[in-house]
Amino acid sequence: MRESGEMYLENILILKQKLSNVRAVDLAEMMGYSKASISRALSRLKNDGFVALDDSGYLLLTEKGSKIAETIYERHRVITDLLVAIGVDEKTAAADACKIEHDISEKTFRAIKKHIIDKT
Repeated sequence: MRESGEMYLENILILKQKLSNVRAVDLAEMMGYSKASISRALSRLKNDGFVALDDSGYLLLTEKGSKIAETIYERHRVITDLLVAIGVDEKTAAADACKIEHDISEKTFRAIKKHIIDKT
């Protein structure tokens, strides 16, 4: 999956935690994209089996989509925590974590996660 697809899934997960029902317009607002861009991306994600729509038109993550979203979001939180722990301000840490979370190897991420957990 490409980084952009991961970002859509992660943002759907984040919205789902804040709102009980997530609409495409909520995702467009959060990501700052046009409704047309969101529609195209969601169409690809639906065709690939990562998202679905319920009977009311609300976005749902499939099991496959949820797994990716949760993995990326966990990476985001852990990397943000690491950067904050070494003195980076919260806003910069979150922005940098957003860039790193998609490219970091699983081996390196596990080492970072272990380091963060061992420090707490």
